[in-house]
Amino acid sequence: MEENGEEKLIAAVRHIAKTLGRTETMAEDILQVFSAFDGRFSLDKLSSDRPLPRRRSPADSPAAGTAVAGGGGATAGGREADDPRPPLERTIRTLDRQISRFVASDRLIWSDAADAAAFLEAVDDLLATMRDLESPSGTGDKSLFDRTDDLLQRCMLRLEEEFRAILDRPDGFAAAGGISTPPSEDSDSDGADEGEDHVPVAAPVNDYNLVIDALPPGSIADLHAIARRMVDAGFGRECAEAYGVSRRGFVDESIARLGLRPRAADEVQATPWADLEDEIARWVKAAKMAFLILVPSERRLCDRVFASLAPFADLAFAAACRPAAAGLLCFADAIAAGPREPERLFRLVDMYEALHDLLPELDHLLSEQYSATLRAEVAAAHRALGAAIRGIFIELENLIRRDPAKAAVPGGGLHPITRYVMNYLRAACAFRRTLEEVMEDDATGVTIPPDPHHPSSSSLSLQVAWIMDVLQSNLEAKSKVYPEPPLSFIFLMNNGRYMTQKARDSELGALLGEDWIRRQMAMVRRWGNDYQRTTWTKVVAVLRMDGIGGAAASSSAAAGKAMRERLRMFNAYVEDIWKVQVGWVVVDEQLRTELRLAIGALVLPVYRNFVARLRQAGEVGRQIDRHLKYSVEDVETRINELFEGGRRW
Repeated sequence: MEENGEEKLIAAVRHIAKTLGRTETMAEDILQVFSAFDGRFSLDKLSSDRPLPRRRSPADSPAAGTAVAGGGGATAGGREADDPRPPLERTIRTLDRQISRFVASDRLIWSDAADAAAFLEAVDDLLATMRDLESPSGTGDKSLFDRTDDLLQRCMLRLEEEFRAILDRPDGFAAAGGISTPPSEDSDSDGADEGEDHVPVAAPVNDYNLVIDALPPGSIADLHAIARRMVDAGFGRECAEAYGVSRRGFVDESIARLGLRPRAADEVQATPWADLEDEIARWVKAAKMAFLILVPSERRLCDRVFASLAPFADLAFAAACRPAAAGLLCFADAIAAGPREPERLFRLVDMYEALHDLLPELDHLLSEQYSATLRAEVAAAHRALGAAIRGIFIELENLIRRDPAKAAVPGGGLHPITRYVMNYLRAACAFRRTLEEVMEDDATGVTIPPDPHHPSSSSLSLQVAWIMDVLQSNLEAKSKVYPEPPLSFIFLMNNGRYMTQKARDSELGALLGEDWIRRQMAMVRRWGNDYQRTTWTKVVAVLRMDGIGGAAASSSAAAGKAMRERLRMFNAYVEDIWKVQVGWVVVDEQLRTELRLAIGALVLPVYRNFVARLRQAGEVGRQIDRHLKYSVEDVETRINELFEGGRRW
């Protein structure tokens, strides 16, 4: 009876092995477990009827077999007497069976927490075995080492696959009983429009003092567990690159949501400037979004996933963020390399200031081995924009020099180049702090002649003063186009006064200094004196009584005739001057008033004295009404009608 009972027990064991064993090797492992558990179940007794392999049903979990096989590992001492293979080889054989079940599974391992824990435990055992093989006390069996290494390779490939799955579908395991993730705020409620490759993205924001938690804590813990095993196995770079590929889509899509798309430099430079201005405005916002929210958030996530796994955290971070950041910086480089047209200055300053404000934030964030390259690229784009800004000022000088001196402005009025340059510089000086930094950072070696009036001036003030000198020289050349010297001086007065007025009481004036303004005002007065000298000196000269003598002499017939001739000449001069100069222009009202008062002060007293002497000139005096065409008031009226220019300015 006892013998029959043992036979029934052995038959039951064989039936269990046949039922649970998916392969012949698995069935053999089950028999070995029973053999180690009870001495009555020797392999000799059990092997007479080995169980046939059975295909595992889809409902079965790989962890079930692992638990049984793992139990065999715990009782390996009981099998050693029956298995002639060395213990290390038996361990590798057992691990191969355990891990192969997971690697061959069509279902994601991390969809079940028990499977994930069992697989990680098997990986840890494999890594420990690998260390034993590599130790000085190892067997030195190359074939055994190669087998273990091949198993490790397959194991790492599956871990990488699981790693990507958790990253790409952080909420995808909820239905299978894994860690669930709250739905993204940006996702549709029904999910009908989402494809398999849907990547969650960040919406544009205005508050840059926030951090995006793109993955739930549970997923981060799972990712860290996988990353630690891959790093321990020497696959840290592959893990970091897998992270970068998966997270890159999130960053790229977030940038794309701000209205930017990657473009080649040639395409950017071929785009009309009006379109680029709008794109630059979006770029500034996108740069802040990228480097103040997305990049710090990715750094935080990488540091948690790859905690204590340096330098792979930095490698993963750079792989995730650098492509999108490089696209942003490529756009900046393309803009910086474009034409140095002056109207581009203000948008370039916007870009320069954006990067300037970001650099201090990136000093700590991008300070490690791999991310430091990105920090250097941001700094290089910043320098390129600075060089472009300096180039624009040089181009402004060239534009002034190239402006032709052929066509004269009607009436000696304000020249368009003066209006353009002064308004341009006045607007540019609103960015004085930035421009001073740009000019001080000039690494081109281009030098500007020092200002003898301001030996300690900043680079920007020297640059602007130099542009003003170039403009002044250009205006003086243009003044020579006028055939009448007085009109040349009117032209210079108009433009010189405009330059002074635009500089005074503004940041431009503060940059140029009070000395420059005083010198400019002195030049305007000098041109005014030159105008009076070339126009009115001859008028006043004909009224002088030189050669006519005193009152008695002026009453003679000869003197009277001479005075009538001088009066005729005066009338002719006044008439001619009025006819011509009433169409000339003095743009500034105050300057126009000052100039008229100066002319009146020069002419009217002399004319009034002349008329008084003429009334005392005997017969001529008695007939003065016949010869006196203009009264003193009439002459004053004529003077006050000068420089109106039909109000054409």
